[in-house]
Amino acid sequence: MAQKLSNIRQFQKRFPDEDACLAHLMRTRFGERFTCFKCQKQATYYRVKARRSFECEHCGYQVYPTAGTPFEKTRTSLRDWFYVMFLFCTTRNGVAAKEVQRQLGVTYKTAWRMCRLIRLYMGYVDGDNPVGGPGKTVEVDETFVGGKDLNGKPDDKSVVFGVLERGGDVVTRHVIDRTAKTLVPHVVSFVKKGSRVHTDELSSYRSLTERHGYDHETVDHSAKEYVRGDVHTNGIESFWSSVKRGINGTYVWVSKKHLQTYLREFEYRHNLRQQPALMFELLLQAFPKVRVE
Repeated sequence: MAQKLSNIRQFQKRFPDEDACLAHLMRTRFGERFTCFKCQKQATYYRVKARRSFECEHCGYQVYPTAGTPFEKTRTSLRDWFYVMFLFCTTRNGVAAKEVQRQLGVTYKTAWRMCRLIRLYMGYVDGDNPVGGPGKTVEVDETFVGGKDLNGKPDDKSVVFGVLERGGDVVTRHVIDRTAKTLVPHVVSFVKKGSRVHTDELSSYRSLTERHGYDHETVDHSAKEYVRGDVHTNGIESFWSSVKRGINGTYVWVSKKHLQTYLREFEYRHNLRQQPALMFELLLQAFPKVRVE
């Protein structure tokens, strides 16, 4: 499979109309031929005109490929759904619901719901597999996102935590604070034993070596130490910069309630950065399989 992202011409050629999208959904969920749920015969299913369904060649039993998915009751065309998914996978900093509203001519409520569900599916497809392992280095860091910094106090900002394997994947979480009680359990959950763990000087991470057995090293940012040999947290900090550029430049503001879904979107693009052609393909395969609300 080519490693280059698809362009808009390729998308339009592949999905020229609603029928092409529905046929793709049918093949993804059921394949070209499968056992009929009613007559129990191997059958080819043919499209039913004026309905989002296909019928068995033997008994006429109808199957709706949109059933049990977010497409089930939507009045928005499947091609519009696929197009928004395509935009999410070909942009670097995300797609705002207002932009979707302008391009599709739908209501803001519809555009916002579409964007939210696509982010949820990005998180479902990407998963939260632990990173690191013996001989591998994992950078661990936390940062503040959004809100207003009043008098130098980040009271209104959200705390986000992340672990990033060098050359590998990133996993993030929206957390309530930066205490050891909050952060360390996430490190234990998402970083495999035997990993080298690099953090800044935050005291919350002090127990990683003694209590949890990680090879833990730090850089002291307060002393303007950012790199010491191969010890640094530049990778995870670069990821945070990407997240903040996307939120500040594209979304402007994100509520604490929905922040985690936005983080999953940025995780998805980062973790597939070496295989950009797979971003859209994986969503096309996974989107109809599991219902996320």
